Amino acid sequence: MCELLGMSANVPTDIRFSFTGLMQRGGRTGPHRDGWGITFYEDQGCRTIKDPAPCCDSPIAKLVQACPIKSRAVIGHIRQANRGPVALKNTHPFTREQWGRFWTFAHNGQLTDYQALQQSGKHLPVGDTDSETAFCWLLNELDRKYPHKPANMQAMFRYLGELCLQLQQFGIVNILLSDGDYLFSFCSNTLHWLTRRAPFGLARLIDEDVAIDFNQETTANDVVTVIATLPLTSNEQWHKMEAGYYLLFKNGECVGDSA
Repeated sequence: MCELLGMSANVPTDIRFSFTGLMQRGGRTGPHRDGWGITFYEDQGCRTIKDPAPCCDSPIAKLVQACPIKSRAVIGHIRQANRGPVALKNTHPFTREQWGRFWTFAHNGQLTDYQALQQSGKHLPVGDTDSETAFCWLLNELDRKYPHKPANMQAMFRYLGELCLQLQQFGIVNILLSDGDYLFSFCSNTLHWLTRRAPFGLARLIDEDVAIDFNQETTANDVVTVIATLPLTSNEQWHKMEAGYYLLFKNGECVGDSA
């Protein structure tokens, strides 16, 4: 399967440290050689960088690793193809316009008989993956319930959590979804998260001999949450999400869940 990476922060933050760990799993310490991508939100815009080549030795990935792009919301993905060939059009994350904002989606898992998902709305898949089909289905279902931007976003995300439970009937759906303000994470079987806040300390990557002292890189008011399929660091306390539940983050803080 694939691996996910997400970040929600209360100040523009660069994700190079976490991305350095993830990219090693894209063909060196992990089998996810079938493409990679990452989306950074900047105000109401976003920039998505994708490559169907293995992340571990992609010159484009090394450029991202070296460039301190700062964002308050990030979604990244490394792919192990199981639905659809290795191609740029099948490389996550996927982005669509919804209610006047860019929404970005990445998926870890595998769906069966997913062609049964209705595609009668405005959102249609471009590529061949179950993931993009699921993304379009989710947005079309949201369109049907909310023809206009919801006044109550918390209620909308609760409904989105119900839709993700419906998707589980087709297989495994670990999901990250963001509009640049909120970062929604749904766990089907494996997803982990941690929140860094003062007092900050040293963090050491599992997949690369790299460590960083966040006390030297942050202020006392910074709050940064990182979500990953599997923990990226060896000396921090990661929390495993409960299967069938979602967490909702904004500005680095958890602002909603399935409870």
